[in-house]
Amino acid sequence: MTRKLSIAAVAAVALLGMAGCADTDPTLRRTGIGAGGGALAGAAIGSFSGNMGMGALVGAGVGAAGGLLWDYHQRSQQQAYQRGRASAQQQ
Repeated sequence: MTRKLSIAAVAAVALLGMAGCADTDPTLRRTGIGAGGGALAGAAIGSFSGNMGMGALVGAGVGAAGGLLWDYHQRSQQQAYQRGRASAQQQ
């Protein structure tokens, strides 16, 4: 029971922390959300093996890397869109 309560508390704190990211740089926001989500998933998975802290740490690292990759993908899509718009306006 206390394990479920602690996971819920960690989730609530993480969601409140992510809510404050609305006005930040998109790269920082995507990386932070990835790290937060990864930490939650890692803590949940790590709690099954009895090491919630290590799971959260590993999950945060993997989530941050995933967030950076997602940001790279989104920025390249945005740049391609802008190039297409500029090309269409020139014609």
